[in-house]
Amino acid sequence: MNYNKLIIKAKEWFNNEKPFVLFSFPDSKEIFAYFQNTSDTFTTATYEDQGFVMAPFDYKKTALLIPEAHSDFYSAMITDVTDHPDEEVVIPEENQGKNTHLDIVGKAIKEIELGKLKKVVLSRSKKVALSLFDLQTLADQLFTKNYNGFKYLWYHPETALWCGTTPETLVHLKESTFKTISLAGTKKVEEIKTSFWSPKEIEEQAIVTSSIFDSLQNITPVLRISKPYTYNAGTLVHLKTDITGVVKKRFSKVDKFVNALHPTPAVCGSPFKLAKEFIQNFENYNREFYSGFLGQINCPECGTNLFVNLRSMKIENATATIFVGGGIVDKSNPLKEWQETQNKLQTMLKVVAPML
Repeated sequence: MNYNKLIIKAKEWFNNEKPFVLFSFPDSKEIFAYFQNTSDTFTTATYEDQGFVMAPFDYKKTALLIPEAHSDFYSAMITDVTDHPDEEVVIPEENQGKNTHLDIVGKAIKEIELGKLKKVVLSRSKKVALSLFDLQTLADQLFTKNYNGFKYLWYHPETALWCGTTPETLVHLKESTFKTISLAGTKKVEEIKTSFWSPKEIEEQAIVTSSIFDSLQNITPVLRISKPYTYNAGTLVHLKTDITGVVKKRFSKVDKFVNALHPTPAVCGSPFKLAKEFIQNFENYNREFYSGFLGQINCPECGTNLFVNLRSMKIENATATIFVGGGIVDKSNPLKEWQETQNKLQTMLKVVAPML
């Protein structure tokens, strides 16, 4: 199936309120799709089926599933991939919520200084009215633009429409080998050309690496950890560490890795329980599927590939809700943290720009 026919089919499924997902892997021009044959809701806690899963941040051991057994599977190639314009998208009431976010970040820094927390990840949402929503335009903006990440467009009657382009792998698992990453710290591409990573950003990323290492010790004692390096994700760059290993067959289950890794310190914090408690007490909104995870499971050719749901948004009733966040440590500056979330908004704002 070619790309245009794939999008026409997605529009048909969307209009009929039937579940579907389009997705592409990093550095690939191939799009894959599952179109569920019914409007039923399927879930999984065992992750033993083939298909595509999506789970919220507040994960209760069950994920939504578009099962391959009840879906048609297609792929298509995109030949013309272009860059988004460099100009930033300006929206009305751009600084709405600024004081609230600064206040919460300040509270988090004080809590960290007391020694109770090492890191907490604080997020916020921004609602943007769409004057002319069109699924074809959304898909084109997402899949034919040069983002270095996992791209997806998901629809389910239970969730409304979600899409995103995330730079963060939760886990790649194939047979007895696995790979995950530690990703934290954020700068604009142009900033990294003239400045080094700050002690705050290095500390933030090191906390994530250490916590992931500790979590995986219960699955395997043999891990290979790379040195941190700068990773380009569109107009932003991050500090990244690759973590790989081999596990015995009885441990190579998707649910074991999901339960060990989610939520990572890159989307929640450390120690986990205290960080999540702080988030629940002070964020004052429901993250829904933002900073949850999603991806294809048990593919015979490529195994399981799950990604953290960052740089994402929900579209419902001609309104895009864009979600952004950042990690707070003792060296954080509230104003710089606010600006980091503003920078992260640009990824999805550029996706919806033609529909504003």
